[in-house]
Amino acid sequence: QVQLVESGGGLVQAGGSLRLSCAASGRTFSPSIMGWFRQAPGKEREFVARIGWTSGTVYYADSVKGRFTISRDNAKKTVYLQMNGLKPEDTALYLCHTDQPYWGRGTQVTVSS
Repeated sequence: QVQLVESGGGLVQAGGSLRLSCAASGRTFSPSIMGWFRQAPGKEREFVARIGWTSGTVYYADSVKGRFTISRDNAKKTVYLQMNGLKPEDTALYLCHTDQPYWGRGTQVTVSS
């Protein structure tokens, strides 16, 4: 079994920054891809960013490209999401995901205008 625990969310003003972390644990942790999704109230879950666990290849949703950066630390089994230039429409529950597949419970990001 794999557990994913997100942290780093909070309340920030528009234009501000946050750095999310997702720490993985479990003997069967062996992803090809790790990523971030988000879900705002009343909306469907949407893809934000992903990274190849071995390759480091990254891919972003158009809505966050140029503002968010995904990275990983393989030794720490942790993936990060650096979020700059935050907008009120970025407000959502941010969830970590692996392709094994596993989901974290999420960390709330709220951006005030």
